[in-house]
Amino acid sequence: MILRIAAVVAAMVTALIVSIILRRRRPDAPTQASYQMPSQLDRADFVGPDVPWLVAVFTSATCGTCEDVASKAAVLACRDVEVMRIDFTEQPEIHSRYNIQAVPTLVIADEHGVVRAGFMGPVKAQDLWAAVAECRDPGSSPEPELGKNS
Repeated sequence: MILRIAAVVAAMVTALIVSIILRRRRPDAPTQASYQMPSQLDRADFVGPDVPWLVAVFTSATCGTCEDVASKAAVLACRDVEVMRIDFTEQPEIHSRYNIQAVPTLVIADEHGVVRAGFMGPVKAQDLWAAVAECRDPGSSPEPELGKNS
């Protein structure tokens, strides 16, 4: 009988200790997005590989914001800036090659394919245009950090 009582008390003490430990344990941090922008592009994968600057806009037909970002980027096309829209439904292999996990993703790459700036998600036209201007002519934008940490 005494052994049964001791076993019950031991079980209760163990349950109490486990309960205290579980209450003190901190919850896991919220899940964080791990989407990353490519840092280098092979310019041969895109139109105008000989043009000094490329604005590549990765989109998807199911994305509501993509059309807006692509239209803002389209006006940047000129002799020195090639703008290319890469839609997932039409060119999934390019999205896969550069590990594009979120759209819209817009990158600004130089003649060597080095990504100099970029944006994920919606972007204001003036921020996009200023980022391209800053890439092409450093010091020309009052906000040179635009597109550097997006």
